[in-house]
Amino acid sequence: MKPIAIAGILLVVFGIVALAYQGLTYTTRETVIDLGPIKATADRQHTVFIPPLVSGAAVAAGVALLVVGMRKS
Repeated sequence: MKPIAIAGILLVVFGIVALAYQGLTYTTRETVIDLGPIKATADRQHTVFIPPLVSGAAVAAGVALLVVGMRKS
């Protein structure tokens, strides 16, 4: 397979996954209190939203790259 077609497949897969999940959530551990030997931490969740327009654009770009990659000889 040509590299442009592989890039197209990756974009299509990324776009479909992003449409399905619509965001990425991750957890960080932060130190709240640090008094010598006593430490208190808290887990905080952060969410990064992926707009559906960006996901759709990734799918469309991936399909376009696939078409160009398959037509080029």
